[in-house]
Amino acid sequence: MSPSRTKTPPPDRPAKFPKNLADDSKATKVDSFDARTVSAADVTSSLIKNGGCVLRNVVSVTDLALIEKDIRPWIEKDRPWAGDFFPPETRRVMGLVEKSQVFTERIPGNQLFREVCDTLLTSVHESWLGQKLEASVSRPQLNNTIVFSIGPGARRQELHRDDMNWHNELPTLASHEDYEVGRDAAIGFFVAGKKTTKANGATRFIPRSHLWAKTQPPNEDLAFYAELEPGDAFIMLASAYHGGSANTTTNEERLILSCFMTKGVLRQEENQYLANSLESVKRYSPDIQKMIGYQVSNPFLGWVNLEDPRQLLLQEGQELRTDLY
Repeated sequence: MSPSRTKTPPPDRPAKFPKNLADDSKATKVDSFDARTVSAADVTSSLIKNGGCVLRNVVSVTDLALIEKDIRPWIEKDRPWAGDFFPPETRRVMGLVEKSQVFTERIPGNQLFREVCDTLLTSVHESWLGQKLEASVSRPQLNNTIVFSIGPGARRQELHRDDMNWHNELPTLASHEDYEVGRDAAIGFFVAGKKTTKANGATRFIPRSHLWAKTQPPNEDLAFYAELEPGDAFIMLASAYHGGSANTTTNEERLILSCFMTKGVLRQEENQYLANSLESVKRYSPDIQKMIGYQVSNPFLGWVNLEDPRQLLLQEGQELRTDLY
């Protein structure tokens, strides 16, 4: 990253954002920046205005090749999704921290991305401890890592908001100037592993839908398509409507390297998964296992390899009893 890029304000107090960005609700323009020179403050302001923006030159071609070498065998092992959320032509790789160090350092570890997340997702809370007022700072945490390989013929994904995972309540905002830090629960980062076009399924996104109430449905007519060269990225607030588009080509793979960061306060106080071994948790009834945390919070929180985490607790020959959900 460029050493001349300015730093965002420290997260111990609310950041101030420029109000010189005109609010035109009919505009569909989405900002595009060079990640090597843009400041985190400018990216943050763009997200507050539009809900998402394009970042060029995030990951080098050399690093993309190293990431693909790490993940390609895992892509080939994946099988079609059984439900409707992903088209059957999609292959996925999760758990990228273990599978690819280059992915981890260049994408969720990207300094520009992390500075933006620090500004918008860091929580500061003041509370009294006796007669002393103390401030607690909670910084963002990695929420997920997923590589998507979308093959020719894949249908489009329905427009949706990823903050549905946290049951985020959203009132309507009249303008981006009314946006307050803390409104969003998470931020997504989608890096193109290969050239991404409207034809092969580029992510479509509704600018400024992050200002809408949660009761407002999406409108396909307002969609912007995030077309990217290899190594470019699209960054987006989780409250914005988006979805993968149809891959209408006959021979092109759309390869997307993605992650989400979320608020650090969205977790258990005691880390149940490190404090207790899998073997010890297997002793308990399904009801207790779910109470400990081995369950999915609908629609999509707590999975392992996109499956219910209690799959890890089954003895050989056992099947997951879906009637317990």
